[in-house]
Amino acid sequence: MTIVMDKDALNAFLARDFPQVASSYRVEAVTATGLTARLITGDDHLRPGGTVSGPSMFALADLAIYCAILARIGPVGLAVTTNASIDFMRKPAAGVDLLAECRVLKLGRVLAVAEALIFSEGAADPVARCSMTYSIPPKSSNFRAV
Repeated sequence: MTIVMDKDALNAFLARDFPQVASSYRVEAVTATGLTARLITGDDHLRPGGTVSGPSMFALADLAIYCAILARIGPVGLAVTTNASIDFMRKPAAGVDLLAECRVLKLGRVLAVAEALIFSEGAADPVARCSMTYSIPPKSSNFRAV
């Protein structure tokens, strides 16, 4: 698959279009087969017991897969998640960032399917696995921003 947005372009897109969350996430790498994104963990991502919360891991997977798709189709802000499944497999390590390693499995005209494995930085075993389907709006959409 052809790459149309590199990590710098994706990080700039996040800063411009999603400033409310951009400081917590960073695209680390974009390759021909996938993308790696980082959740910069802070107190707002923790649940009781000091571990990263499930919603924070889900958000990382969603953002990483979204960026993996945009890396291939360009800055389509209105691409949206239509299906998601996540398996939490083990407790994330305390005090370290999380990394999501994604790959796009199918990129069609209307739908994209991708998966992400989430790791505690420095750990070999994943803490979660997520698969998502995204809807890609038509290029000639009649949608007008309000």
